[in-house]
Amino acid sequence: MGRQRFESSVTAISWIPSEAISGPSKIPFELGVTHYDTPPPDHIDDLEQLRVSDRFREANELRAFIEVEDGRIVDHGHLGKGHIGATTVRVGPAAIRFPAVHLPDIQPEPEVGPDAVRFTQTVGGRMGLPTPRPVKHRPFVQFWPSIAWTTLALTLHADGTATHELVGASPFPRHWIYDDAGDLAEKSGTIDFGKWFNDSFGDRTPWGEQDSPAIVAAVESALERSLSSSIMRGDAQPAIRSLDEGETLVTQGDPGTDVFLILDGIFVVEVDGDPVVEIGPGAVVGERAALEGGGRRTASLIARTRARVASVPADALDANALGALSATRTT
Repeated sequence: MGRQRFESSVTAISWIPSEAISGPSKIPFELGVTHYDTPPPDHIDDLEQLRVSDRFREANELRAFIEVEDGRIVDHGHLGKGHIGATTVRVGPAAIRFPAVHLPDIQPEPEVGPDAVRFTQTVGGRMGLPTPRPVKHRPFVQFWPSIAWTTLALTLHADGTATHELVGASPFPRHWIYDDAGDLAEKSGTIDFGKWFNDSFGDRTPWGEQDSPAIVAAVESALERSLSSSIMRGDAQPAIRSLDEGETLVTQGDPGTDVFLILDGIFVVEVDGDPVVEIGPGAVVGERAALEGGGRRTASLIARTRARVASVPADALDANALGALSATRTT
């Protein structure tokens, strides 16, 4: 058959979603000095164009190849790299871009098996602006730059197939994962600005001694994505609520018709006390109470992790869109 070459890729894009920052650090965002990011597209056509147009903070493009001869892997190698964006700061009418600091990409030696090669790659960086934080001793303020990163894995098989995974990631910002075709495939399920700000620097990063595991959530539907825009940018001001792990958002049988957009975290959906599915960021839920449940909840939603949700009354959203969403539910 001769020698065959197979290539594939997986890409992580890291970006700052609306309402993701807490404490004094959110003041520049509220004043418009700097900005939250517009959600990245569902499909990547041109990664470099996204970077220069300030659409992400960093991107981890893990691309690799293997060469196969007579069913045996005879060669392999990395082809990808990291891409770092910039922080735009506005002072009056002027906009100044501060390039982020790109840390060295980490590419461990690939794990070579008899019929597959597993590649891993860590990409990360920090803001070009210093990050002040209080300390309990003199000088009482130090500048420790928090670092954001993702660690991806890509396994290429001798038959030409490929699989990928998000091995680890910083707790902040949001990380979206794209497959070899450039389509959005999955998302990091949680985001924790406080943990990232206080812990993700120095040795507490892959450039020191540790990585952080990542919880992955499925991608929401295009209909949910459209509804989420209506919830966050419509005429009705959404109510934002934070929940601790184990806390119940709604209980089956209780009255209520608000529709919820999950901003962050993982929820378990229970029907008659039995877990039926887990949902994560981007999911829109709660419409059935208004459309089918006579104003009562048809399922319970319990936070498996710390979580944040936005809610609006059902009548603030397009009834046809809610009906179409309800029709897609299998539970």
